[in-house]
Amino acid sequence: MKSLADRRRNSYTLIEILVVVTIIGLIAAISTVSYTILSKQSRDAKRKADLEQVRSAIEMYRSNNASGLYPTGFTMPCNSVVAINDATNTYLSRIPQDPKCSTSIPTYNYYYSSDGLDYTIAAYLERTSSCLVPMGADSCGTGKACNYCLGPYGQK
Repeated sequence: MKSLADRRRNSYTLIEILVVVTIIGLIAAISTVSYTILSKQSRDAKRKADLEQVRSAIEMYRSNNASGLYPTGFTMPCNSVVAINDATNTYLSRIPQDPKCSTSIPTYNYYYSSDGLDYTIAAYLERTSSCLVPMGADSCGTGKACNYCLGPYGQK
């Protein structure tokens, strides 16, 4: 039979248990924060890539049309099935969807000048460190909350 001293050596003290639980809690907290930050960065990267894809289609549209004007009157809502095309070509078969498409976060926006010579495509990025436009600023010319714009009419 083990003596009382032997049993104490084989057990954990309350301090040791608290240290282990604290370390596990810190690791869990750091992991959660890192996951959230990486998720936001990933969605912002997709938004930027989507807008670049739309920008490219808009520029192809303009270069292939004799008028040299940008397309007018298309929208970029959530769950869009809108295409960028003309009578003979399809430049983008479906406008990409915002990765976090909901009513609380604005979708992508497209605005063109009245003369058809300029345009702006805009999105709202979640992480301000990757923005071209300061938070709260509406220099995209869209009239809606945005902090990332592409196109000659807006900020590049």
